[in-house]
Amino acid sequence: MTLVDRRILKSQEAIKKAFIELLSEKNLDHITIQDIADRANVGRRTVYSHYLDKYDLLDKLIDEHISELEKLCKSTAEMSFVDAFLVWFEYFENHYSFFSIMLASKGSPYFRSRFLALVIDEVKREVDVKAGKNKGLSQVVLVQFFGAAIVGIIESYFTNGIPDPPQVVAEQVGILLERNL
Repeated sequence: MTLVDRRILKSQEAIKKAFIELLSEKNLDHITIQDIADRANVGRRTVYSHYLDKYDLLDKLIDEHISELEKLCKSTAEMSFVDAFLVWFEYFENHYSFFSIMLASKGSPYFRSRFLALVIDEVKREVDVKAGKNKGLSQVVLVQFFGAAIVGIIESYFTNGIPDPPQVVAEQVGILLERNL
């Protein structure tokens, strides 16, 4: 494992934080590399030394969070749905700015589609259409239904559609999945 200089990590974190702040203020099309550099208190060259452009920065942020969510899925695979969703919502809360921007109307459709694909892949592992209450149902329909429902609930949480605290939402989503999968 290679060690990355702390100054590089500090610059990258400042750039990502600045970018997320700017995304909360204005549309991606109106954000410049100079805006990012100014907000992060780094030079334009520093931004370009880490990212090709603002779209590359956005893609890398999305990849980073999707990768972290995949790791969470693996680490919670043996947990109940309730406990697993509590872990997810803790992660969402720790990265609230990013998720609220990505899942809000100004968000990235690319992020939403990647997030939905991740959720569908995870639900697919839990669906049993050969026995039990879902016997004979279409696996495709079930995973699309539950994937869209989960992403929809999480989107609603971030767009202020659900006033309950994250623990309550996580518990309720987990209970619904345990009842129906």
